Amino acid sequence: MNTETLTTPSLLKEKPVGKTGVLIVNLGTPDSPSVPDVRKYLREFLMDERVIDIPYLNRWLLINLIIAPFRAPKSAKIYRELWTPEGSPLKIYGVSVEKKLQKVLGDDFVVKLAMRYQSPSIENGLNELRKLCLSEIIVVPFFPQYASASTGSVYKKVMEVVKDWEVLPEIKFINRFLDHPKFVEGFVNLGKKYMAQREYDHFVFSYHGIPERQITKGDVANYCQFGTCCDTLNEKNQHCYRAQCYETTRLFVKGMGIPEGKYTVAFQSRLGKTPWIKPYTDELIPELAKKGVKSVLAFSPAFVADCLETTIEVGEEYKEIFEKEGGEHWQLVESLNDSDIWIEALEDMVRKA
Repeated sequence: MNTETLTTPSLLKEKPVGKTGVLIVNLGTPDSPSVPDVRKYLREFLMDERVIDIPYLNRWLLINLIIAPFRAPKSAKIYRELWTPEGSPLKIYGVSVEKKLQKVLGDDFVVKLAMRYQSPSIENGLNELRKLCLSEIIVVPFFPQYASASTGSVYKKVMEVVKDWEVLPEIKFINRFLDHPKFVEGFVNLGKKYMAQREYDHFVFSYHGIPERQITKGDVANYCQFGTCCDTLNEKNQHCYRAQCYETTRLFVKGMGIPEGKYTVAFQSRLGKTPWIKPYTDELIPELAKKGVKSVLAFSPAFVADCLETTIEVGEEYKEIFEKEGGEHWQLVESLNDSDIWIEALEDMVRKA
């Protein structure tokens, strides 16, 4: 056999037989701000065993008899504040990112948007990609930091959908991207934009919270102390959501040149009475005001698209708390949304995958 023919440049550069599918996945949004649609969304979201990790019967009773009936009308009112004539901002930005990413990746890729909850669903997105006889599928959950309730839930749902496929293309997952240079640069540039307009006394980095028990269950090294163990990201805590949030903040702080003592990491959106990871953002804000802090620049780096948790919770509700306690200026830094630098980050992640 002539071995030279096995290493010719033409063979080494041959393109894959089929195209690459890219499934970009965000958390989800109700189909409308009506009470029935919000209730339907809450039920699907909160019945996920990775979101509320308690026994099924307890979870079913809690969601269907207490949370969904009583919380849906209140949540619907808030969603109406968020809604635009075109619909939910989270979905609007998702559709825009889908189109922009498809354009920069080119004809060798097929990009599909999906939501973990509601529509467009992961199942529909994967089934559309399945019909195209792809060589591989790259799944990109839109969560910078890994958590079982977010990225882990996307993994689980994808595998539930494809487990019965007779033929499986190669499937790859983007686990996290908190330290991707373009992701960091995108938020740093947004922060610098506001810092150029005025001086801020303090900077708050508010991440979506999760129950402490979810951190403990994932701590296979028995390393977590919910304290200084998050001062560095290392091999023992690399999969810890809390540690990843602190690492994200350190990267942002370094990029913006914020001195020590002028910023705080906190966690928002807790649900129920069990302990969630601390400190809590809504309890931190009055403390800052009492210390004489008059102006705050706030970030929500667990989200890449503006939504209820950023625009309403951090941008409006926390501003109201701050001003009520004597603060004078509270400014939310918007998410990356469909910005060019976010598209560049996604393109780089996909191509390297």
